[in-house]
Amino acid sequence: MKHNKLVAALVFLAFFSSNYSHSQENDLIKPNIIIFYADDLGWQDVELNDLDEPCAWDTPNIKELAKDAINFTNGYSPAPTCAPSRCAILTGLHPAKTGITNVSGGKIPKAHRSSQYISPYFPEGLMPEHFTIAEALKMNGYKTGHVGKWHAGHLKIQSSTNQGFDFAHESRGAHQGPKGKNNRTNFFATHDEDDKYQLSEEKYFPFTKESPNGISYPKDAVTENALQFIKDNKEEPFFLYLAHWMVHYPIHTKNRELLQYYCDKLGVDFPTEDVPMTSGGQTNPYFGAMVTTLDWSLGRVVDLLKTTDDPRNPGKKLYETTYIFFSSDNGGAEQRKTEIMSDNAPLDKGKKYTEEGGIRVPMLISGPNISKGQTQDMLINQLDYFPTILNLTNSQIPSEYSADFDGLDISEVLLEGKSEVKDNNGNVREDLWWHYPYGLEHQNQSAIRSGDYKLYKKFMTGEYLLYRLYKNGKRHDLEEQHNIAKEEPTIVKALSEKLEQYIKDYDAKLPYKEPSKFKSDKNVAAIPVIATNTFNAASRTATVQLEQGKSKVIESYALVKISDPVKRTNKGKKKKVRSTYLKVPVNISNNGLEFSYSVPEEAIEHGLILIDENRFMVKSEFKKVK
Repeated sequence: MKHNKLVAALVFLAFFSSNYSHSQENDLIKPNIIIFYADDLGWQDVELNDLDEPCAWDTPNIKELAKDAINFTNGYSPAPTCAPSRCAILTGLHPAKTGITNVSGGKIPKAHRSSQYISPYFPEGLMPEHFTIAEALKMNGYKTGHVGKWHAGHLKIQSSTNQGFDFAHESRGAHQGPKGKNNRTNFFATHDEDDKYQLSEEKYFPFTKESPNGISYPKDAVTENALQFIKDNKEEPFFLYLAHWMVHYPIHTKNRELLQYYCDKLGVDFPTEDVPMTSGGQTNPYFGAMVTTLDWSLGRVVDLLKTTDDPRNPGKKLYETTYIFFSSDNGGAEQRKTEIMSDNAPLDKGKKYTEEGGIRVPMLISGPNISKGQTQDMLINQLDYFPTILNLTNSQIPSEYSADFDGLDISEVLLEGKSEVKDNNGNVREDLWWHYPYGLEHQNQSAIRSGDYKLYKKFMTGEYLLYRLYKNGKRHDLEEQHNIAKEEPTIVKALSEKLEQYIKDYDAKLPYKEPSKFKSDKNVAAIPVIATNTFNAASRTATVQLEQGKSKVIESYALVKISDPVKRTNKGKKKKVRSTYLKVPVNISNNGLEFSYSVPEEAIEHGLILIDENRFMVKSEFKKVK
């Protein structure tokens, strides 16, 4: 088990090195770490990077934190969707390396009803063998807490407390939407003592003519548990991963006063019926209220840090001894069904796209000895957090983990004001890349950002697209509206070679053809055909035999289904249990026609996946194990 390995590593920690030797030169005793991770918060949803039209949403606490932080204007998430970014930030590994490249994984691959292609299999989340930043810091004497959204696996073995966190609180808090007869026009918090979301006696922004002293906010269990974790663990160094549910759909607020404030600010009537908000731009008062509530939550955390003494560092407040990493899991979600939530303009597109609107995110880093109120435009990825935090905390981990990181230590940028990010060999970072083989043709692509340029590879057509975002340090085509691939063949060649090498080195999975949707393809007749499919219960070995004379199989793997233990209610009925499919290796005969694999004891179902040389996917029958 991984945890036994960690205990051994802790005992013999002195024998290992993290490979990050540049530590801060100060007299702090183990600084604290907070990652404040928003959900679906766009680059233009905060008052940091206003371009063209100012941001319509008020974020006074984010603006205030920026005065003590470095604002990374070219800060990126590892992926354009939630789960892969969260798993990446926790492990320091690129989504293509963990294989977790989208949300809702652990399923048998199948084609979307409107697509000819099958998206590749990907696991649902992290398994115990993954090594997380929580485990790393726990090895080095930190108390670790996770509050908010996990989304890194639903099975019990994938839970946050099985991934290095001492404390976890994962309810939705004030993000919980209305149910039953309630809707978002009447589901508002009150001052009643029996109200689960009782409004605060304390007053906060905004300060209006009607409420010159500020307004009340509904009780938010996410925020309250984060504050309590800090209070309970201030005697020791702590790591808090505060992963907010906001501003993810559903779009609503329990704060009537705040909703009224945004209706007044935007010049719209207070809603009297629950209908989608469909006006364009940043004009949805519900969404504005969510952004400001998220900002309020950050303000509560910062205020506690500023007013609480650090018992381990006499004479200092916790704010002076804590590094805060503020960002979002992916770019802004602009629309869901007919409801328009926000607008990422001038960035193109949003969540679920590798265009700038889907991956460029707000990013602030503050803390001891970090430059205050600075702006930096070098390329930064949230994958950089893990190795950087190890350095900032002078933490050591076994080299087998640190050597595998895909991010870089940016401590010199934070503490010394360096203008370049370098790897351990002194090489300057030149590019970042993303992999998203999902969705329809206009989404299904990989991308690479290198200097001023951004190149895409469209998987379904093989086409490369090239855009020049900046020119001579100034904004040029940030909107990504002018494909210059034909005009710049040399740049296309250089960047496409880099991107193809990344895809190859990381064994990044690509979409496959669904045989039933390519009936006119000349290669359909050669698709592999399964002759026999047997299972030996005694040896728990499954064997699949193919017919001769068909196309060659170039990729194969088995999927086995596992689940949490079955539990029953007081009345004896089975409770709903979580389950997922895991990938297991396959043995292939010399003639390439026989495939066998072992079915683990805990598996309840299994089957084989084959990919032929023409990229057609063939699936065996999935059989249940008694």
